[in-house]
Amino acid sequence: MADTEKHMHRFETLHSIRMPRVMRVVGWLLSSGAVLLVLFLTFVPWVQTTSGAGVVIALDPNDRVQQINALVSGRIQEWFVRDGTHVAKGDPIVQIVDNDPQLIERLQDERAQFLNKRLSVEQAKATAEIDRERMRGLFEKGLVARREYELARIKVDGLRGDVAEAAAALNRIEVSLSRQSVQIIRAPRDGVILRVNSSNAATVISTGDALATFVPDNAERAVEIEIDGRDVALVTQGATARLQFEGWPAVQFSGWPSVSFGTFGAKVLAIDPSANRAGRFRVLLGVDAADPIAWPNKRFVRYGAKVRGWIQLDTVPAGYEVWRQLNNFPPNLVEAPVGI
Repeated sequence: MADTEKHMHRFETLHSIRMPRVMRVVGWLLSSGAVLLVLFLTFVPWVQTTSGAGVVIALDPNDRVQQINALVSGRIQEWFVRDGTHVAKGDPIVQIVDNDPQLIERLQDERAQFLNKRLSVEQAKATAEIDRERMRGLFEKGLVARREYELARIKVDGLRGDVAEAAAALNRIEVSLSRQSVQIIRAPRDGVILRVNSSNAATVISTGDALATFVPDNAERAVEIEIDGRDVALVTQGATARLQFEGWPAVQFSGWPSVSFGTFGAKVLAIDPSANRAGRFRVLLGVDAADPIAWPNKRFVRYGAKVRGWIQLDTVPAGYEVWRQLNNFPPNLVEAPVGI
């Protein structure tokens, strides 16, 4: 070795070779970058998030889009509204008439007939009860046979059944009259007629048919998003979230929500206990009262608008979050055949 170093000056070409300066700089940068990356992953805090897409809905089910249904069968005589009409509670929406214009008159005549029948049956029952009491007195004195007394009792029981039958028939007529009298469908509360489903005044409808789509006023908004099953175990009720609404400019940094721009605060209200067929869980988000920035006006963010949500979880080192994301096993689940 000593002899090699002693005669090294004789190898002029080898002695002249030097590592390029660029390579030394690149090596230094790679080494420094690796050290900085390790320090970053070890010491920089990172807010864990899980994201999902969804839509804006009404928080109260009674405030969501609902159908105005026909209460009676018949045909539409007149519409009092059109698409986009704002109505107050009790305002008329549509008038329905029966296919038989004389139906109500006939029902009233039938009602009067059953009233008379019930009255006559009640009178006959009262007379039969008097006769039964008279027969019982004569039977106790031995003046009539038991058979005559039993026949009087049977007659009273039969008339009681006739009275009950007449009352039931009268009730049916009353129900029919009550339903037919509801010929004008009115708004259940303040709101907007989103869509008129039936076409024209000659449309024949049946009981329960959807006549119009109605959206109530002053409904409290909420957001429902779907998240991955990998993250659902980390989500708790009351956790904070950030929302990016469709058409609203925003810049979102999931790991550092403090530097986000154009997003709005929300709170986790509920988490579905089971997943849908795609293996994702529905999460319901509501307004975060503690957030100083209120959600955009309903003019800009309407019901059904698309939204992207980031639910904030724990604060961990950045390296731990990278490790958690890389250990997503298995990445895809193969649906098992039915019966296995």
